[in-house]
Amino acid sequence: MDQLYLFMIMALFALAIVDLVVGVSNDAVNFLNSAIGSKAVSMKTIMIVASVGVAIGAVFSSGMMEVARSGIFNPHGFYFNEIMVIFMAVMLTDVLLLDLFNSLGLPTSTTVSIVFELLGAAVCVAIIKIYGSGQELSALIDYINTQKATEIIFGILISVVIAFTVGTIVQYISRLIFSFQFERNIRYTGGIFGGVALTALSYFIVFKGLKGVTFISPEMLEWLDNNIKMLLLGCLIGFTILSQLLIMFFRINILKVVIVIGTFGLAMAFAGNDLVNFIGVPIAAWQSFEMWSASGLSPDAFTMEGLAGKVKTPTLLLLFAGGVMVVTLWFSKKARNVIETGINLSRQSEAGKERFEPNFLSRLIVRGTVNVANAVEYVLPKSIVAKVDARFQKPVEKKSKKEDAPAFDLVRAAVNLVVASILISAGTSLKLPLSTTYVTFMVAMGSSLADRAWGRESAVYRVAGVFNVVGGWFVTAFVAFIAAFIMAAVIFWGKIYAILVLIIIAVLLLYRSYIVYRNAEREKSQKRRFDRADLITINEIINESSDNISRVISSVNEIYATVIDNLGKQDLVKLKKSRKKLKKLEDEVDELKSDVFYFIKSLDETSVEASKFYILILDYLQDMVQSIGYIARNSYTHVNNNHKNLKFNQVRDLKGISDKFNVLFTDITTTFEKESFGKLEKIILEQKELQDHVSLLIQKQIDRIRTTETSPKNTKLYFSLLLETKDLIAATINLLLLFQEFNKDYKKIVK
Repeated sequence: MDQLYLFMIMALFALAIVDLVVGVSNDAVNFLNSAIGSKAVSMKTIMIVASVGVAIGAVFSSGMMEVARSGIFNPHGFYFNEIMVIFMAVMLTDVLLLDLFNSLGLPTSTTVSIVFELLGAAVCVAIIKIYGSGQELSALIDYINTQKATEIIFGILISVVIAFTVGTIVQYISRLIFSFQFERNIRYTGGIFGGVALTALSYFIVFKGLKGVTFISPEMLEWLDNNIKMLLLGCLIGFTILSQLLIMFFRINILKVVIVIGTFGLAMAFAGNDLVNFIGVPIAAWQSFEMWSASGLSPDAFTMEGLAGKVKTPTLLLLFAGGVMVVTLWFSKKARNVIETGINLSRQSEAGKERFEPNFLSRLIVRGTVNVANAVEYVLPKSIVAKVDARFQKPVEKKSKKEDAPAFDLVRAAVNLVVASILISAGTSLKLPLSTTYVTFMVAMGSSLADRAWGRESAVYRVAGVFNVVGGWFVTAFVAFIAAFIMAAVIFWGKIYAILVLIIIAVLLLYRSYIVYRNAEREKSQKRRFDRADLITINEIINESSDNISRVISSVNEIYATVIDNLGKQDLVKLKKSRKKLKKLEDEVDELKSDVFYFIKSLDETSVEASKFYILILDYLQDMVQSIGYIARNSYTHVNNNHKNLKFNQVRDLKGISDKFNVLFTDITTTFEKESFGKLEKIILEQKELQDHVSLLIQKQIDRIRTTETSPKNTKLYFSLLLETKDLIAATINLLLLFQEFNKDYKKIVK
């Protein structure tokens, strides 16, 4: 029997290491967003500071481990064998759930997931016990720590409102003080800002954090409590003077200092608050195993009231966990994917692709906010409105060669870090496992709103993004509860066999997730795109256009060939896959057209005339995509509606067109990939011949209708395919003619 539970303990700790990796990949967004988004210091410096913060915060997290032992359920209601089922179900669910959100690039809450997993698994085992003993379902309240669980859940939810509100207010006041030209007045106000920010960080992170450390004596803690006001006053005076000296005599930007220390503090608060989410359950399982081993009782006779007491977590275990977190920070690519979402939603610029589509709620809120803002502006004196607007006036960006422009400035980054650190550390000191994701994300969104980063051009997309992320959090709670409930039931009845099967399934799913993510990243990296912030020359326009043409025509060729082939075979599954590829192609061309404004703004003075060429190229590419879209969707609908298959002669004719298409489009792709445009004349002539051939097939079908054709649905589909194919060829010819003419003119200018 001991061997079974030893195996479960080893499996739990193995899962904990995996959970640390996927959890940190998800939560790195919490403490890295502001520093990375503002480009305050180098990436290497950010990572070193965050790593030190995580390592120290891990040691400070001991007191939070009680949440996993008794924060959600009443341990005295369960026997040892039942508690192990709960812990096993929680860890398996947590690893798979977090990896899923990481792969989607969405920041989710590790705190919410662990709380609802513990709740779901505990409820499942409790219900099994209740029905097994003939009790009423109302007895469930005896097994769940409803008071603490409600307190935790309420604390998590209220943190969303508090974080957003505080972030908005603090950022608004900070911007009124500093404005966007903060370099001008930071010499006079930066010292006070630095003093307040650093004092606040010191209080909540150092003084409050020390209470969770195992090696600090009770006498030392008591002395800190008794002298806290004097210490804070000393810190405020000392940090204010130090900040002012750094600004005036050493020319150091105090905002960068606050960002660096804030990153350290937030990383430390994250580890102190969230480490329980990753290793709290395995440590609780190990402590349960030790208690049971010492008792000499059978697993189904030993009750677990011992978990309700205070048990210090070994410092070595905390240090090891901190080490795993630090290594993950440096090497996790998924962490960068999640970070991009947070930065994208809070960036100051409206340039770039919006990741989320607007919805009814986001449109309603934006419209209502605009109306309220207009009403307030109408009521307030115009002089006050003008002064406030002046503080929020963004500096005009100069055209320059920028590869990595910051998403927002130092003022907002400093506010994000200080406010989030204070709120999270306050929750930690009260033993409330606040969601660091909720707090940091909502602070960032609140400061974005206050900073007017959500303008009329982007607000509807950003608000939709916030709803998507927040909605994902609630989905996390629901899915975590249900999944852990099911896992617990399977493990309870399946015993060791269920555990082995579930672990194998988890490993396979994690491996599959890794392969899918790796392929997606490889595909993304293969797309050669210029930076919209860079100055663009005519030569770069030609290169960029060549790349776009090659990529789109290659995709159109692939989709056309697979649609025609699978239409003849009536293969609905493969036709559906073609529609998915079509959606990706449509999104890509739509993104190119969305960037036209920033493209034209980025042109150097000698290349402005080339903007019309670029716009027309995109227009022809969109015509091609629309034609192939019509072909793919109509073919899928025809087969999905179970209409008669096309006649043999019709399929043969379409296949002939497809083969000729493949040869010509492959030639075009090769020509533009190699940027050797000497064959364009020949390709254009061959395209015109193919266009004439399609016209003959249209006439041929007219003759069929007069003699042998009997199916109106087939006729409709076949004509649609031929006419759209003809339009597709026409768009291709126009595109090639335009490119050929522009390329010739450019060569004359160069000569």
